[in-house]
Amino acid sequence: MNVAETEGRPRPGQIVRILRGRDAGRFMIVVGFEEPHFVLLADGDMRKMDRPKRKNLKHIQITHTVNEEIADAINQFGRVNNARLRYALNQYLLSHEQKGE
Repeated sequence: MNVAETEGRPRPGQIVRILRGRDAGRFMIVVGFEEPHFVLLADGDMRKMDRPKRKNLKHIQITHTVNEEIADAINQFGRVNNARLRYALNQYLLSHEQKGE
C-alpha cells in the first residue's frame, strides 16, 4: 500500500472515512465517480463492488492512503474483486490500529 498526496478530489483506490449517514465512521474505498460531486464507494463486505454506495464529497473524509493494486485494477479492468477490497481495508485498519491512531 502506498501513500499518495491528493488535492481535494479522491482518486480510485483511495481509502476514505464516511462522516454522515448510516455508515458514519466506517472506512471504504473509492471505486468510481459520478460528476459533479459524488463518489462511488465499496468495502467488499456490506457494500460490494457490484452495488457501490453513492456518496456526496461533502460527507466523506479523504485519507492520504491510496491502495495502488486496487487503483491499477480499477483503471485497467474497471472493477476489482470484493476480497481485494476487504483485504486492503483490513491492512489499512491494522496498520493504523498499531500506530494508535
